[in-house]
Amino acid sequence: MTRLAASLITSAVVLTLAACADSPTETTALVSLQPMFSVDGNNAHIHVMPTKSMAQEALAQVQMNASKRGGSTGIFYHGGPILYTTNVAAIYWASAPIYAGGPAAGSNNSSGNAGDNSLVGTFLRTLGGSQYFNINTTYYDGSNVHIQNVVNYTQYWANNTSVPGAGATVTDAQMLSMLQAGFTSGKLTYDRNTLYNIFTAGNVNLGGGFGTQYCAYHGHGTITLNGASVTVLYSAMPYDYAYPSACTSGLKNPNADAGADYEVNTLGHEIEETTTDQLGNAWYDRRGYENADKCAWTWGTTYTTANGGVANMNIAGVDYLVQRNWVNSGSGGCALHL
Repeated sequence: MTRLAASLITSAVVLTLAACADSPTETTALVSLQPMFSVDGNNAHIHVMPTKSMAQEALAQVQMNASKRGGSTGIFYHGGPILYTTNVAAIYWASAPIYAGGPAAGSNNSSGNAGDNSLVGTFLRTLGGSQYFNINTTYYDGSNVHIQNVVNYTQYWANNTSVPGAGATVTDAQMLSMLQAGFTSGKLTYDRNTLYNIFTAGNVNLGGGFGTQYCAYHGHGTITLNGASVTVLYSAMPYDYAYPSACTSGLKNPNADAGADYEVNTLGHEIEETTTDQLGNAWYDRRGYENADKCAWTWGTTYTTANGGVANMNIAGVDYLVQRNWVNSGSGGCALHL
């Protein structure tokens, strides 16, 4: 068993026990829970999106305790930083384009997104300003400054060097080392408010528990720039279609690229959570669930698309099936738009 796997299992037990003790008033013991799991390598910390089966129990606990919230929204601020506007970058770590229309292997754009015509790239370009991402504006800092409905797709790197082989396990230390190389070479531009999304192909096992314990995760780690240690935000975005029963909706995809169609669901999840809880010490509930965790793998109202697929939202003329997100207002709840 890897250290990551052991940490995930131990933390899952702690969080489940905490869920059973949920009450309208937060207690000191529950406040101490942190919604992240430490892993070895470059001071990395991560928070996972569970597989469908692992999420079922968590969602049942959220619903069971809904009547106990009293006047709260069911999620709490713990004092940490949030992203007021969200910048996103895409790192396609593969020897060929992972998604149809993606940038050519070896290419990069460190100051924009022109050249990424994949469905994933389209989603990143248009997510900001949507009614869906507007849900995140219900979150704020200790001075009541709210998150803005802004997502900027600022750069990409189709990294075809030292590509992990099929089935290979890639540690967080290796992911951070790869990002370090991108910043050092100029393929990527560093920004402390950017989420660097790392995509891989096939069954490459980012983190060591892909498809069995989680489908994606976000985290932060330490790299060195100009002799100084800095924090970098990143997400592990393995190819969800490699594990369709664990990491896809199981419903017919609404667009031509099934892999990208299923990936935008987990991608939206990680962007939302990084925006509201970038370092794992801002917004989460008594169980340690972040906003997107509370609605994971739930779709709300769906409709049939022109190709016979299933979608629940249309952003800039494109249909998607993306999980709901937690609204932090009123008595709280999962929604598709605000």
